[in-house]
Amino acid sequence: MFVVATAGHVDHGKSTLVRALTGMEPDRWAEERRRGMTIDLGFAWTTLPSGGTVAFVDVPGHERFVPNMLAGVGPVPAALIVVAADEGWMPQSAEHLAALDALGVAYGLLAVTRADLADPGPATAHARAEIAATSLGAVPAVAVSGLTGAGLPELRAALDRLAAQLPTPVVDRPVRLWVDRSFTVRGSGTVVTGTLGAGRLRVGDELELAGADEPVRVRGLHSLGEARAEAAAVARVAVNLRGTPRDRLGRGDALLTPGRFHHTDLVDVRLAGDPAADLPATLTLHVGSAAVPVRVRPLGPDTVRLRLARPLPLLVGDRALLRDPGRHHVSGGVRVLDVAPPPLGRRGAAAARAQVLAELDGRPDLAGELRRRRLVRSGALLRMGVPAQNGPAYAEPVAGDWLADPAHWRRLGEQLTEEVARHAREHPLEPGMPVDALRQRLALPDRVLVEALVRPPLRIHAGRVGAAGADALPEPVARAVQRVRAEYGDRPFRAPEADRLVDLGLGPREIGAAVRAGALLRLADNVVLLPDALDDAVRVLAGLPQPFTLSAARQALDTTRRVAVPLLELLDRRGATRRLPDDARIVVT
Repeated sequence: MFVVATAGHVDHGKSTLVRALTGMEPDRWAEERRRGMTIDLGFAWTTLPSGGTVAFVDVPGHERFVPNMLAGVGPVPAALIVVAADEGWMPQSAEHLAALDALGVAYGLLAVTRADLADPGPATAHARAEIAATSLGAVPAVAVSGLTGAGLPELRAALDRLAAQLPTPVVDRPVRLWVDRSFTVRGSGTVVTGTLGAGRLRVGDELELAGADEPVRVRGLHSLGEARAEAAAVARVAVNLRGTPRDRLGRGDALLTPGRFHHTDLVDVRLAGDPAADLPATLTLHVGSAAVPVRVRPLGPDTVRLRLARPLPLLVGDRALLRDPGRHHVSGGVRVLDVAPPPLGRRGAAAARAQVLAELDGRPDLAGELRRRRLVRSGALLRMGVPAQNGPAYAEPVAGDWLADPAHWRRLGEQLTEEVARHAREHPLEPGMPVDALRQRLALPDRVLVEALVRPPLRIHAGRVGAAGADALPEPVARAVQRVRAEYGDRPFRAPEADRLVDLGLGPREIGAAVRAGALLRLADNVVLLPDALDDAVRVLAGLPQPFTLSAARQALDTTRRVAVPLLELLDRRGATRRLPDDARIVVT
């Protein structure tokens, strides 16, 4: 199947032509049939001579219904432009063509209708000249009459040739089905329709409704009036949603593959059309089937920032158009450059941003995104439309799912080393710089990034980053510990008194540094032993008759009660000894 949208001035015979080609009535409303004028979108299909199928999205031509027309054209890859031979090129012919050009539609046909009423030559020549100056370029033209049927076989053959020119649909992409119609079917529930431009839908799929937190599930699928187990792009589809109230969604909403789209209300875009400086402050953005008011902030000659009235699931590279509904004027097409742009808070930020945007072309650029964002999660990039593997380019995460610009990552590593060295100079008694302090100093969003940046000779120990020889003490502390060892080495269970610790140069901070480095063992405030004391104490106590008392332990260890009590309590906590109900103890073997 391929899908084509009609375009053209009101009453130039678009619906009549679709009716003649398909044998189906595209006008769904009684009001449309009574007035003989299409008001909303119509849908019909037919089989081509090749055996392929073409589905038509028939759009209204009246200027009052241009938003409805844009909702139908937005997701469609090709257009059938209809011009009446007896009236020729008209205002809505021009506005519809401007919309197709703004959306970048590159495939189309010209059908000159009512050829039985006037010579189609002048209208054909004028219309082809207008179309040639747009994204459609030179298009084939066929003169037809919906009344007599003249030219319809040639038009069917031209549609066949157009179908053969269209790019191969991409069915392995995530689904983004812009809803152009929603209604309720008795016994089935809510049904939505749209043009599936990419991806694949299956019965049972779980989808995400743009802007809603709850998932929705596909209960049934129809395409071309038949129930299907699955539908692949490009196709017109009707999706029956399980348990979803009708008032939950409507035209302009979208059904999405979960977790694959960034919902944004702020985008930077490149404009093709009116100069950015001449745009009004407010316009309407048309993308897919959605029409959303936007506030416009010019950045460069052809780049603007748009603030959307509600978030939309947009990707880098999306095509859309800006329209001034008050003037019935298409201001221009836009190409989305960034769906998660940085704030512009400082003086000169807008001009600097315009310079950055001048280098972007709207194509996903993995290396460029990393260079601009420096650090970003791979999932966030994917939701922007920039996969972690972009052609031959591939980004290896630096930590978890974090991706980094290689040059920025190297600079961060150098800065981390400098920060740790500075901290060591300013805090010589600490065993390293806390990881969270480093994270804040480097302005990193996640502590796992700090941990990933640590390289030898640095290491992480007890939540701090320091030299791999973090056991190495500052020289004054090391000398003080050596004096303790020299003075108490032959009396390992005798702890220096508080005033003697001060004489040795061991204040609270120095003791803390020595304990963290494993050079001293702290039993209690101002009660420290050499680090081998625990193992030595267990050997001595194991030689006593079991069980033993505190007094027996104190005498065997040749120490005071000030040391023996906290020493035995520490041995109890570590399971080396066990205290009995009568306060005696045994060594646990």
